[in-house]
Amino acid sequence: MSALNLNKVVLAGRITADPELKQTTTGVSVLSFTLAVNRRFSKNEQGEQQTDFISMVAWRQTAEFISKYFRKGSAICVTGSIQTRNWQDSQGQRRYATEVIVDEAMFVDSRSESGNAQGNSYMPDAYNAAPAYSSNAGSAPNFEELNTDDDLPF
Repeated sequence: MSALNLNKVVLAGRITADPELKQTTTGVSVLSFTLAVNRRFSKNEQGEQQTDFISMVAWRQTAEFISKYFRKGSAICVTGSIQTRNWQDSQGQRRYATEVIVDEAMFVDSRSESGNAQGNSYMPDAYNAAPAYSSNAGSAPNFEELNTDDDLPF
């Protein structure tokens, strides 16, 4: 009997600071940023919306896409997985971190709100790691128009 394992996260929120693209020593692009996500139906004693600030990490083409198109305050929707890690700091204390590893990033603002095209997204191709950009804002496929009901097959 196999165990069921599922680690999938979908979050939409706003970026808290301009993302800064970095490179590992081997030249791999990496981007760390924080996403502010409002809690549903949750307000504090003053009636203010409560917000969670979630650490995000994106790698390679996804990191480059986010760095190129998103800034502080940009609305973004991401999918990914939760990752935890721990280490010992220079004072010998055990430190822990929980992060979302971003697999996909999508625009959620309209063009007028963010300066970007609505519906565009970046989703890496799992088979050849080539970038795959998609848009739901494109035109409909070319269908043949039927002028009369006589042409219908039913």
